[in-house]
Amino acid sequence: MLLDQTRLPAEEVELVCTDVPALVQAIRTLAVRGAPLLGIAGGYGVALAAARGYDVAEAAGLLERARPTAVNLAYGVRRVAAAYWEAVRKGAGAEAAAAAALAGARALHREDAQASGRMAEYGEALLEELLPGRGYQLLTHCNTGALVSGGEGTAFAVALRVHRQGRLRRLWVDETRPLLQGARLTAYEAARNGLAYSLLTDNAAGSLFAAGEVDAVLIGADRIAADGSVANKVGSYPLAVLAKYHHVPFIVVAPTTTVDLETPDGASITVEQRSGKEVTELTPAGSVPGDDRGVRALAPLGAPAYNPAFDVTPPELITAIVTEEGSISPVTGVALAELCARSSQVTMG
Repeated sequence: MLLDQTRLPAEEVELVCTDVPALVQAIRTLAVRGAPLLGIAGGYGVALAAARGYDVAEAAGLLERARPTAVNLAYGVRRVAAAYWEAVRKGAGAEAAAAAALAGARALHREDAQASGRMAEYGEALLEELLPGRGYQLLTHCNTGALVSGGEGTAFAVALRVHRQGRLRRLWVDETRPLLQGARLTAYEAARNGLAYSLLTDNAAGSLFAAGEVDAVLIGADRIAADGSVANKVGSYPLAVLAKYHHVPFIVVAPTTTVDLETPDGASITVEQRSGKEVTELTPAGSVPGDDRGVRALAPLGAPAYNPAFDVTPPELITAIVTEEGSISPVTGVALAELCARSSQVTMG
């Protein structure tokens, strides 16, 4: 059971996925989204396949391919599938192997919630180090709160912790076109938590920097390459360029499960290309794919559109990467590898 994020903020509707194809569809249509949550959803999808007696290997493949950029999805699927196959290898029957898969998914869920809390602590400490003794005006992009996590989120969790300490002056929320995850989701979470926030169009961010109204930028990540390059929602890279020019800290907050040391650099990250209709048409929230009722044209009929879901920010534009194991600054491949090694040792221990 999932909160259908395509229906927010107008209505809170639970989406019940009774089989793997339904979950894959929910992932592709962004009813469930956000890197950490995709990993959790993928893990539970494997557990669902095992419990229903489906072909677990086939189900895992379908889930992994649902979205190519967010590495957490593949991580969650493979981790829970490994728990299932390990149980099978040890002679477990179908029911016991399914129980092992479910236990693996629940452990992943629990660990992500714990990681969220630690990222918030490390992120707040970093802000104090960079900008000591002051309140903050923070700019964020896309959505990085509880809607993407087993806990309170990644970048948004840092802003929420600062707010609870009475030090958040303003959270600037990019709309995040074309699907408006900032306007629909981050503003929704900010309002529910009582944060002082303001919504802005993506192309208004430059004027905020120029006016000195941004103290730091906080974003999440969908994949971090071995060299520290960060793939995140499209529009993140221009913010990094603006931040560099205006000498404003640009901080990425993500769990170590988002780091993919097998992807050597930013150029090697597969960037998901989505339908141009997301740019050329306005579709009512919660619409069923293929149902054109209520769709409004935003461009001439047949207008071609370029619609990457993500862009890639190189490490030299990133002030720091904050994870549940601490932060690194400057961002280098060596520092990132050491951080991940530390995370692996903690997990093994």
